[in-house]
Amino acid sequence: MRALVSGLAAVAVAGTAFAAAISTDAAPPVQTNQAFAFANANVIPMDRERVLRNYTVVVRNGRIVEVGPATGVSVPSDARRIDAGGKYLMPGLAEMHGHTPVPNGDPTSSFVANMMFLYVANGVTTVRGMLGGDGQLELRDMINRGELIGPTLYLAGPSFNGRTVTSPEQGARRVWEQKAEGWDLLKIHPQRFTRENYDAVALAAHQVGIRFGGHVPPDVGLIHAIQMGQRTFDHLDGYLEYTGGIQGPIDQNRLAEVTRLTREAGAAVVPTMVLWEIGIIGLGDVDEMRSRPEMRYWPRQTVDSWAQNVLNRRSNPEFDVELARVHAENRNRTLKALSDGGVTILMGTDSPQLFSVPGFSLHREMQAMIAAGMSPYEVLASGTMNVGEYFQGQDTFGTIAVGRRADLILTNSNPLDDIANVADRAGVMVRGEWLPEEMIRQRLAGIAEEFGN
Repeated sequence: MRALVSGLAAVAVAGTAFAAAISTDAAPPVQTNQAFAFANANVIPMDRERVLRNYTVVVRNGRIVEVGPATGVSVPSDARRIDAGGKYLMPGLAEMHGHTPVPNGDPTSSFVANMMFLYVANGVTTVRGMLGGDGQLELRDMINRGELIGPTLYLAGPSFNGRTVTSPEQGARRVWEQKAEGWDLLKIHPQRFTRENYDAVALAAHQVGIRFGGHVPPDVGLIHAIQMGQRTFDHLDGYLEYTGGIQGPIDQNRLAEVTRLTREAGAAVVPTMVLWEIGIIGLGDVDEMRSRPEMRYWPRQTVDSWAQNVLNRRSNPEFDVELARVHAENRNRTLKALSDGGVTILMGTDSPQLFSVPGFSLHREMQAMIAAGMSPYEVLASGTMNVGEYFQGQDTFGTIAVGRRADLILTNSNPLDDIANVADRAGVMVRGEWLPEEMIRQRLAGIAEEFGN
C-alpha cells in the first residue's frame, strides 16, 4: 500500500479535466409507496445465523420500516397483509459476477426485459454487471425509475486490458472518464495488461474513489494485485496459479499465505464454481446440461452454441479429463480454505454464460458451494450480508433490519436446513414491489413461449 499512496500524485493530472463531472453515489429511488406487512414470518435476518420466529416485517416506500415480534407489531391499516405464517423471510440474493447485455444498445427490448425478470424470479434482487456496454446505464436508470421489473444494477464499465489501455497516462485518464460517465466500478481483463499500465489504473481508481475487480493479468500477479488494492478476484483467478493447484497438489503454505493477505487487504473472492467446472475446465455433460429445466428460458440458438463450445473444449487434443478433475477438486479446496480463513466470499456465476441462465444459475452455484464444504449460512451470507457490506457506501441492504432496502424472498421451508429450500418460494420482493410466486410462474411460462421452448 505504501507504493499505492506514494503514486497517487503521479496520476492526479490525468483526472483533473473530469473531476467536475463526477457526482456522489446515491441510493436508487424507491419505486412504490405501497405498504406491505409480512405477518407471522420466521425471519432469517442474516446479521448472524439465527431465525426470529413469528415476527412481522413492515415495508413502506421500498424500505423496511419495522421488524418485531408479531405480538408487538401492528399491521398498518393501509398495508397489504401477506400471511407468512410457517414461512421463512430472508434477504434477496445478489449475483456479483453477472452480465447485462443490451443487444443493439436498446434497453427497451423484450429480450432485456425477460433477462432482468429471470434474475428477479429466482430471488436475485441485486446484480453487479461485470462488463459495460451501450444501453446499460440507461437500463439501470429504467429499473430504478420502476419502468422495468429487474434487480438493482451496479455496473462495471467497458473492459480495462492490454488493448484498451495503451499507456499509464491513457489508462489513468480512462478511469476518470468512466467515473464521470457513471459506472460503479472498473472491470479488469488479463489480456496483455502490463504491470505499469495496471498500476496506473489502480492508482487513479483509488484517487477518484472507484473500485476495480475481475481478473489478474499474468504480468501483474495475484500478490501484487492484492497489494495494489484490487477489491474482488473473480473466478478464483490467480489463486490456483499461485498455489500450483491447476495441475498438481496445492502448496498449502502458499495457500495459507494468500488467504491471509486477501483477508488483511479486505479483498473478496467471487468463485463462479459451476461455470468453471462445466465450461472452462470442461467437465460438463452436454446432454445433461441441455436438458436442464431452465434452458426453456433462454434462446435455443444460444444454448446450442454453449453446447458446441463445451464439445470443442473436450475434443481438443490437449484436454486431459484427469487433470481437469484435479483442477476442479483443487478449486473446491481453495474455496473452502479461503472461506474458513475469513476471506469475504461473494456469490456469483458469470451468467449468462455457458449453461448459466440468469437467476437459475445462482441456485446451482449455491449447491456447488455446499459441495465445496461451506455451510448453508455461509453460502447465504455470500449473497446477502457480505454483498450489503461491499456496497455499504452506496445503499443499505443484504440483511433484514429497519432502513434496509426491501429486497426479500419468502420461502415455504427453511434455507438454513437445506440450501435447495431457497427455490421453494412463495414470492419475491424487489425494492418494495411484491411478486407472488403465481405471478412469477405465469411470466416465466410466457418467456419460455417467447423463446420457442
